[in-house]
Amino acid sequence: MFDRLRAEIGKIYVGQDELVLGALVALFSGGHVLIESVPGLGKTLFVRTLGRVLGCRFGRIQFTADLMPSDITGAPIFDMKEQEFRFRPGPVFTQLLLADEINRSPAKTHAALLEIMQEYRVTIDGVSHPIERPFLVLATQNPIESEGTYNLPEAQLDRFMFKLVVDYPEAGEEAAILKLHTEHADFDRRLTDDLQTIASPAEILRVAELCRTVRIDDRLIDYTSAIVRQTRRWPQFYLGASPRAGIALVHGARTLAAFLGREFAVPDDVVSIALPALRHRVSLTAEAEVEGRKIDELLAEVIRSVEVPRL
Repeated sequence: MFDRLRAEIGKIYVGQDELVLGALVALFSGGHVLIESVPGLGKTLFVRTLGRVLGCRFGRIQFTADLMPSDITGAPIFDMKEQEFRFRPGPVFTQLLLADEINRSPAKTHAALLEIMQEYRVTIDGVSHPIERPFLVLATQNPIESEGTYNLPEAQLDRFMFKLVVDYPEAGEEAAILKLHTEHADFDRRLTDDLQTIASPAEILRVAELCRTVRIDDRLIDYTSAIVRQTRRWPQFYLGASPRAGIALVHGARTLAAFLGREFAVPDDVVSIALPALRHRVSLTAEAEVEGRKIDELLAEVIRSVEVPRL
């Protein structure tokens, strides 16, 4: 299924392998993804393509400074015919949700979305409304502009399974993108005609259950724990990763092993997803920032410093 999904997505969405892999691993692991990228790299197209090949509903919320929690969750409205209030579901009631520029809205709006990501339900006036599974949030933030933005606190960043950094495409990939848009102007029709639906919500949940049966050795769990704990002792980090980072690494390694056709996880699976799982959970010291150190470079040093177990 993984190979077919990647091949089908590649018909419309060119390159960005880390984004495709990270989103699929998060989806089948029950996590959510924070994407850091500049505008114009096709995030909306990616979510629409993903929804089409997975057979899931998809939606998009553009976060702005005046966006209220009820604009996301929905609210009761008065039915004149029935003379009573009825709950009108908001745009969060979907399966693949693109939360565009999440850092442009105030903290209470962040909190509303992050609660839904954790609880998979919306509570309005004491009534709980469940969110249909599978449910994947891909939240984006722009790394360049800081004016008019509200940074996500560390506790809320920790709710995301992965932080994926999407950069500009390579020269060959960019040429392929331009060619694709020259040949096929109507992408709505292409999404419908050219893409096959590979899965369904029920099948995604079934495969996600299978991923949880992948064997992970105790020595691999110790290795994962050692990496996470090492981030707390590393001199250039004033804030290390939480135990939730270790949970994300274990679940992600299992899913990745299943994608690669194995019934057991290996250290390479942990290393492959370590940067996306850790980069938003650690913070540089002031001295490291002044020296121009990069979080990904330091995390690579942390991973290399931990002895790899023999399984």
